[in-house]
Amino acid sequence: MSDWVVRLIEQSGYLGIGFLMFLETIFPPIPSEVIMPVAGVAAGQGKLSYALVVLSGTSGAMLGNIVWYLAARALGLDRLHPFIDKWGRWLTITWPEVQRADRWFRSHGLPFVLLGRLVPTVRSLVSVPAGLLHMQFRRFLVASILGTGAWTALLALAGFKMGENYARIDDVLGPISTGIMAVLVIGYFWRVWTHRNYEPPKA
Repeated sequence: MSDWVVRLIEQSGYLGIGFLMFLETIFPPIPSEVIMPVAGVAAGQGKLSYALVVLSGTSGAMLGNIVWYLAARALGLDRLHPFIDKWGRWLTITWPEVQRADRWFRSHGLPFVLLGRLVPTVRSLVSVPAGLLHMQFRRFLVASILGTGAWTALLALAGFKMGENYARIDDVLGPISTGIMAVLVIGYFWRVWTHRNYEPPKA
């Protein structure tokens, strides 16, 4: 995949960086851990401007973040209510828990989104709860720009400093992403087990 990323950035420059980061946000398997370091290498070689690399990467990712947010907000929690009542065991959540999450998000939504943008694997999915729980768009935008900007700047800086050795970045972040995914999977099965006696509400 890195060869494809390199070619696209070489051919399309800042537009290619923005496009790739948009795709990375919409389809998380496309890793920003490859895109931004490759762009940083190009900046380190004088082919691109580091500031514009960060700006284009952040802009592309933010466009994807907004798409996810608007889609989740359009769906809304109320439409999920019957689905949660019926499949709560396998979703490992009940409607009262959703209501508590809604109240919690009203107070802690901004730091949740800001810090969530800095966590590999789940950073692209942070927009979904923000949209579903109707986080104020301005607060969502501010938190997402700060978190996403910091993430893209750090990855681009790593590529800028490390040059052709940028692949070592994934050697560090790869195991972290795998560990986070393992924790999420284990957590899900634990929640399924604890919800084994769940009974759907009676109509």
